[in-house]
Amino acid sequence: MKYTVSLEIALPRERVVQLLADPEQMPKWLRGLVVHEPLDGAHGQVGTRSRVVLKSGQQEFEAVETITRREPAVLQGIPQDVVVHFEREIVGKGMWSATRDHLSESGPERTLWVSENEYRFDGVVMRLVGLLMPGTFRKQSLRHMEDFKAFAEDGKDVRG
Repeated sequence: MKYTVSLEIALPRERVVQLLADPEQMPKWLRGLVVHEPLDGAHGQVGTRSRVVLKSGQQEFEAVETITRREPAVLQGIPQDVVVHFEREIVGKGMWSATRDHLSESGPERTLWVSENEYRFDGVVMRLVGLLMPGTFRKQSLRHMEDFKAFAEDGKDVRG
């Protein structure tokens, strides 16, 4: 299953990418985040593997995230015409996913965030979930992006 979601954020791209890359900010916008801890490497750096636990209702989902691309490596002084790339793979029980985020300037003090997502499922149950509920995955991705936008633009914290 593949899909793309996007939105525009009313902030300069450099500020947006710095907020996205800051692990201290993640609990404020990533709804349901219980744990995001590096197993090896430094947070956000290519090759770093992290344990991620998300909770939705009474269910918890645990996975390992691997950062596969971060360009440019330094998130200060990024030239206007450069697209910022954050990419990661997540492996959990019954699924593999890849997210390819692209952030570009869409105008003065505005950032366009495009997120390409791909999921693969193992086992009958997870394949059925993917077939019967593909919109759920898209809605969840967009909700995370909208939560980030509300946090970045207005300081809204999903924790309360």
